Amino acid sequence: MPTPEAPTLVIGEALTDILDCPGEPRRSFPGGSPANVALGVARLGHPVRLATRVGRDHFGEALRTHLSDSGVVLTEGSVADAPTSTAIAHLDGRGAATYEFDISWDLPPGALEPARTGATGHLHTGSIAAALAPGADQVLAAIEAARGRATISYDPNLRPALLGPPEDERPRVEQLVSLSDVVKASQEDLEWLYPGQDIHEVAFRWARNGPSLVVLTLGAGGAQAWWRQGRHDLPATPVEVTDTVGAGDAFMAGLISGLLRAGMLGGGQEEPDGPRARTRLLSATAATRPHQELVQALDLAGRAAAFTCTRQGADPPTRAEISGWYPAAARAGGDHIAQGPVS
Repeated sequence: MPTPEAPTLVIGEALTDILDCPGEPRRSFPGGSPANVALGVARLGHPVRLATRVGRDHFGEALRTHLSDSGVVLTEGSVADAPTSTAIAHLDGRGAATYEFDISWDLPPGALEPARTGATGHLHTGSIAAALAPGADQVLAAIEAARGRATISYDPNLRPALLGPPEDERPRVEQLVSLSDVVKASQEDLEWLYPGQDIHEVAFRWARNGPSLVVLTLGAGGAQAWWRQGRHDLPATPVEVTDTVGAGDAFMAGLISGLLRAGMLGGGQEEPDGPRARTRLLSATAATRPHQELVQALDLAGRAAAFTCTRQGADPPTRAEISGWYPAAARAGGDHIAQGPVS
């Protein structure tokens, strides 16, 4: 009988996405980047705990039901008396989203207890939770407490409407990057954070400053995975897009799932095994050519994102849905490029 997998701990906001589509009534869906990642990882077959902050109102009740139906367990103290946060996603004619937020972010100490006690093998965070005070300081403390026993992943998923100027946000982002084993960032993240700089050079620089793996997502241009010795290009999976809400979070969830299955993130066994997994991930990125299991994890991430784009809202696929799913037009694999930034 296989030993149960230790839960992945996701720390971050769960909120209600209100979709504002041209010519249509507004509709609400459960959302929040870290909550979407937690949902995606759970649907791909992994035990997940979410340290978050939701209210006891009808939005909060809908969020709790939505998450628990897919197996996500909220950590103690994640339900508060304050209203549940909201984000209005304004969609243009192409399905691309811009956001307007009504959010506060803070966590009671009990919600972060799994990070302090070592009861998790992998910790993921990002977006508003890692940037908005006062909760962002709690997130940083949780990462520092967990890092000796657990692997860490981070997705900046920046929301400029809630942030100061890029030069003020850059030090915190770079600190979190340096503490992480895996980082996923979008083209929009890096263009906002480093105006006028080559985003590929930024990704390569990040990969030499702590993480074993940095993945840069480029929308229809696919993604690039960077490590100290090289780079791997992942083409986009062509699909008919309904909207892009939650696609980046589905990519992150797929990447975490693939790396957990490859033993490159701390999934546990009898006890959390972050240090062993960290060593395995370092080994998989030690050469100019990527390890095959790393390529497979990236492929799963790309397909999970593409699948999510085929339906409305942040609705990532289950393991059964994504297993064997590959549109006929999609090109398998990727192009390997040796060490060095793209010119």
